[in-house]
Amino acid sequence: MNDYKYYLDDGILDFQSGKYEDAIDKINQSLGLKDDWEIPYFYRAAANQALENFDDAILDYTKALQYNPKMIDAYFNRAKILLSRKDIKNPDLNRAMSDLEKAIELDPNFVDALYAMGALHKKLENYHQALVYLNKAIELSPDFIYAKALKKLILTKYVDKL
Repeated sequence: MNDYKYYLDDGILDFQSGKYEDAIDKINQSLGLKDDWEIPYFYRAAANQALENFDDAILDYTKALQYNPKMIDAYFNRAKILLSRKDIKNPDLNRAMSDLEKAIELDPNFVDALYAMGALHKKLENYHQALVYLNKAIELSPDFIYAKALKKLILTKYVDKL
């Protein structure tokens, strides 16, 4: 079979089934036939992210964004990796912030990105800015319990720093 779409579709099905290594193998076959578009890089990145192959995932999200700079989930996922890695002592928070800003610019109602930006600002001790993002997330999704909990934490524990 020499159809890049066949391998990609099969890889996506494997990804959706949690067969991440099989997904990567099939997506690699697809990329061997056609490597000039964002979708295979995005799914290979997501599979690598699930396998905690974070460096490979970041490279593929970056490649996907080179082909489609409006790929909101690629920005968000890359930021999530940068913010959640435990294997790096000093993660690149500025790059994560830049990715989240771009995701929010492309979709101002992206609740998860708003929450992540609030959490990032809390980590940077920018509590007022954290509350701005958390309030927007709560406004869009009133039942967003994590955003409410983080807001409550900031208002109770860091109120003197606001």
